[in-house]
Amino acid sequence: MRANYHECRSQSGIRIAVAHLPESECTSFSVNLPTGSRDDPPGLAGLAHFVEHMLFKGTARRDAKAISIDTENAGASLNAHTSEDATCYEGRGDADTLELLADVLCDMTWNARLDPADIRLEREVIAEEIVMYEESPTDHIGDLLSAALWPGHPLGEPISGTLTSIGRIDRDALYRHISLHHRREDLVIAVAGPQSPGEVLALLQPLLPHPVDAPPTQPFHGLPVGESVRIATRDTQQVQLALAYPTFGRTDPRRHALRLLAMILGEGASSRLFLKLREDRGLCYHISCDASLLADTGALEIHAGLDPENRAEALALIEAELRDLAEHGPEKEELARVKKMAASQHRASMENTSSHAAWAADCLLHHGRIIDPAKALDEVVAVSADAVRSIARELLTQKRRARAEIRPAG
Repeated sequence: MRANYHECRSQSGIRIAVAHLPESECTSFSVNLPTGSRDDPPGLAGLAHFVEHMLFKGTARRDAKAISIDTENAGASLNAHTSEDATCYEGRGDADTLELLADVLCDMTWNARLDPADIRLEREVIAEEIVMYEESPTDHIGDLLSAALWPGHPLGEPISGTLTSIGRIDRDALYRHISLHHRREDLVIAVAGPQSPGEVLALLQPLLPHPVDAPPTQPFHGLPVGESVRIATRDTQQVQLALAYPTFGRTDPRRHALRLLAMILGEGASSRLFLKLREDRGLCYHISCDASLLADTGALEIHAGLDPENRAEALALIEAELRDLAEHGPEKEELARVKKMAASQHRASMENTSSHAAWAADCLLHHGRIIDPAKALDEVVAVSADAVRSIARELLTQKRRARAEIRPAG
């Protein structure tokens, strides 16, 4: 499903991205804020995530029940997510629900009531979420790896916070975050559907506030030389092992080669690590590799779940594959295979309105312009074996690495 992308601004100056899909019977609307857990103040980890929860608790015009009923009566749905450096409030439904979705989500974003009783209730809900997350080794290993990868920085804190930190979050903290970040000049509204840019702009003009200057973000200056390690023990019979190699940020032109490197290493049943560790040796039940990129930093991450007796051999085999890619680069066949996988994934991901809205918003947020998806795919397909080998040599042989493990107690 191809879209015609347009950029415009409201009279107040807020950026609007429109993915015009004339034949679509559906629509998506999102408010995209370039703020996340990395902007949480010291001692208040989880603040951005807490705010996300509170926006669904009601405004002066709608309580939590009305927010749900108004949208679901129309057959639409709402969702939200908070990451390290972005927060998104989105809705999707039939094409004729755009006016409702825009009204509800704008009302939530800029008119949250933050009732003290709701704050107390939602603190308990988030606490249960934190406990559930910590009790799942495959989830909790991610927090440990972040702590090792970004020590002493908000990026190293759990996105949901801790039981201690959310206990400190009060109405004033929530209000300060909203005041600083929910009207910032670099936010993006994204719409995907059959509505024309003119129709979208006319609909949104009365709903959008006047923006304010975006506050500075605390940069991350890199891991020190050596291995940064976080280890936890619990009542389990398996080891969760995670490795992370620091990378450049998301706008670096080498990002396409990095993605292909991650796919070669650990995406799918034909990846090197899956074949060598799981299929050939039976050393683990799960292994994967992925690249996660932020504005100014990122990581190539490897995650594995395995028997404690297999840990040393598995780690040695992982490191051997990393060295091989750094020295020799990818084989012709495997590079061709992951390029085809990447192309197929890309096309499949652009088959609904929410994907088009997310693409347009991410482009404006992080690149300052909407990139043609077809051209982005061409750049992936054009990556050479030498480019992948160069990235592997640069990242996988450096003297900086983060490692996290969850081991059996005793």
